[in-house]
Amino acid sequence: MRGKRILVVGSSNTDMIIKLHRIPRPGETLLGGQFVIAAGGKGANQAVGAVRAGGAVTFIARVGKDMFGEQAVAGFVKDGIDVTHVLADHRSPSGVALIFVASDGQNSIAVASGANGRLAPADVRKAKSAFKGAGALVAQLETPLETVECAAAMAAKAGVQVILNPAPARKLPASLLKHVSILTPNESEAELLTGVLVKDAVTATKAAAKLHRLGVATVIITLGARGALISNRDGTKLIPGFKVKAIDATAAGDVFNGALAVALTENKPIEEAVRFANAAAAISVTRMGAQPSAPSRQEIDQLLSRS
Repeated sequence: MRGKRILVVGSSNTDMIIKLHRIPRPGETLLGGQFVIAAGGKGANQAVGAVRAGGAVTFIARVGKDMFGEQAVAGFVKDGIDVTHVLADHRSPSGVALIFVASDGQNSIAVASGANGRLAPADVRKAKSAFKGAGALVAQLETPLETVECAAAMAAKAGVQVILNPAPARKLPASLLKHVSILTPNESEAELLTGVLVKDAVTATKAAAKLHRLGVATVIITLGARGALISNRDGTKLIPGFKVKAIDATAAGDVFNGALAVALTENKPIEEAVRFANAAAAISVTRMGAQPSAPSRQEIDQLLSRS
């Protein structure tokens, strides 16, 4: 049975991926890479990750009025995402990401935001009806910060929990953090926000403590293959990851956040929700591409049942 509707406010990109033995150094040209075009963008990845994990999802976004935008929206519709509030921008092209993926699954990404940079607070306010009765808002930082703040404030006013994935990493104002129910940084994002070098559960706990002092009640720091650390008023707990052969880490964090929202809106306890999200992320790193890597609910449940 599906939980309450999930709102995702964020970006949509087309990813152009080159898979290489390693990521090129500055000024270096490497030959022999495999080229793939795939749907991406952190917001869109999270929306797709959530709907495939079993959630009912509404996406609030801007795409260009171009081929990439049309293909993106067609993909959302195919997955069953409500695209009522995905707007076609006549002034800016669709967002594009250029991604290098190394043989060990690590990646390097550059993004041209395009229409994502024009997603405005007014666009979110026009979607006010979607907030009524929703179970969670998921947001990231590939759209203007003022738009994310607007969405978080609207969600908080409507009694909707706010899951903020602070990526790409940047300092966050108290005016945004006060509305955040759950903050989900990875190691490098937690370091930027707190100044603590996160390299294990102990240092992740120190970083989480600093984030609590900034006003965030629940912090989940993702630690890659090691899993994710939950920190809240009940204490801290590391939820282990799943051992898989990683080939592409692109969108693993996005899949994690989408799946986390699904589990929480189904009223799963937070530890169970994080384990569910860990399983979804683990499956995603075994596949190339962002949205193509997001697993189905059946695949997630199968991994959980085997572990």
